[in-house]
Amino acid sequence: MKNTHSKNPKDAHVYLIGSGIAGLASAFYLEKDAGVPGENIHILEKDMIAGGATDGAGDNEKGFVVRGGRMHEMHYECYWELLSHIPSLEDPNVSVRDESYEFNERFVSNGQARLLKDGKKLDVSSYGLSLAQQKDFIKLTYMSEKSLGDKRIEDWFDQDFFETNFWYIWTSMFAFQKWSSLAEMRRYMKRFIHLVQGLYKLGGVMRTKYNQYDSVVRPMKRYLESKGVHFDMGREVIDIDFNLSADKVTATVLLMKDGSEIVLGENDYVFFTNGSITESTDNGTFNTHAKLKGIEESGSWKLWKKIAAKDPSFGNPAPFCDNVDLQKWYSFTATMKDSTFHDYMENFSGNVDGTGGLVTLTDSNWLMSIVIARQPHFPNQDADVKVFWGYGLYPDRKGNHVYKTMAECTGAEMLEELYYHLNIQDLMKPVTAAGKVNCIPVSMPFIDSLFMPRLAGDRPDVVPAGSTNFAFLGQFAEAPKDCVFTVEYSVRTAQMAVYGLFDTDKEVHPMYEPTHHPKHLIEALKAISN
Repeated sequence: MKNTHSKNPKDAHVYLIGSGIAGLASAFYLEKDAGVPGENIHILEKDMIAGGATDGAGDNEKGFVVRGGRMHEMHYECYWELLSHIPSLEDPNVSVRDESYEFNERFVSNGQARLLKDGKKLDVSSYGLSLAQQKDFIKLTYMSEKSLGDKRIEDWFDQDFFETNFWYIWTSMFAFQKWSSLAEMRRYMKRFIHLVQGLYKLGGVMRTKYNQYDSVVRPMKRYLESKGVHFDMGREVIDIDFNLSADKVTATVLLMKDGSEIVLGENDYVFFTNGSITESTDNGTFNTHAKLKGIEESGSWKLWKKIAAKDPSFGNPAPFCDNVDLQKWYSFTATMKDSTFHDYMENFSGNVDGTGGLVTLTDSNWLMSIVIARQPHFPNQDADVKVFWGYGLYPDRKGNHVYKTMAECTGAEMLEELYYHLNIQDLMKPVTAAGKVNCIPVSMPFIDSLFMPRLAGDRPDVVPAGSTNFAFLGQFAEAPKDCVFTVEYSVRTAQMAVYGLFDTDKEVHPMYEPTHHPKHLIEALKAISN
């Protein structure tokens, strides 16, 4: 059955559960394209800060934290178009898109120290793929997604593949694991094949001027508030009642954690960001480790589980949230009131800050990587303060130097392990002794959940069949062909939801498909055969 559209958008009320980029983008399109008045749009957020995974927080004294960084590229058609309408944080006459474009013209990604071993740079000009592995790579791009089912990457490639330069670059850049979804890897290969020739130096990767909370979320929140959109912080939805008939799906009541209810009228709508990669995270300190939490501490996972039990069209969250040990990794953010580390890395790598991107320690038991963004990474960061971010994909392995699992390590111990791999322990001892270093570790139990092997239907359609007023948003709703773990995916689902439930003259932006361009295919083939 065809989904119905709102007949009177001026009288519609829309409740957005979750304030991540998908929710913010939905509010934008509802007001601009669907004609829903801003004051009729409510963003319900269980936390006290908006932004979801596009985050960044802290100060010079307590230390800064970015749980992760979102890499961008030029062909994020939905994302950049959205940000072309949002005034930047610092100059209302410049859009976030134009600010970002200008920033990336000045600071071009060209990593000179992409992979390290024994503290020395590796030659990554060759991806090191055997002829058989090259054939497997090409064959995978031409397989149908349906035929791959819930296969893992390790089911397709031989074990030697996971020791190649290509895999070290791929796994550290995108956070794929051997046991991640093969279908998801195929989507990435097809969607980003135009970047394959430059992956070894992070060619084509774009970033925002500051961390994404300050560069994207704050400007979007300010813009939406100027339109009258309500940000109802600290309000958690714990269940949704539906009227489920043979051919219609209608949300009727939102049940709130505080015991209140939001009864939905006939022209009211609900958009739900189901699942979250940053739910249940925990911050440690310089002297304490981060604690591993789980579903019990989450909001969106528990809510999705509840409603998924009510109707098959609401998807299946289990593959994405029931295997925390396969989905978790740990990150850390270092704040230094000293430039010693920063200066060393610039001289060692050959990259000024903001141009190098990921540096991966291939001989790290944790498979640790670090990123030094352009400084300052926060608008409130002092000129003499330097910030960098890192993460490890294997937090349950014991370190090479600090004989503890990464999960058990304090911020100080994570830095000690990093210094060991870079052979700079003596260089950094005086800085640490002077108390000029802070490092905050973060546990993220669901961070890789979107890459878990899944089957068709596990991610629900953005607008379920027969829906009259309900949509899913974000990384765990299905946007065919596009790639999860990207801001583009979240914004695309926002367009699909708004344009699917409201009559507009707009269509979802077509996805850039580089496999339709022979030039990109030829360049990629040359790169993998080198």
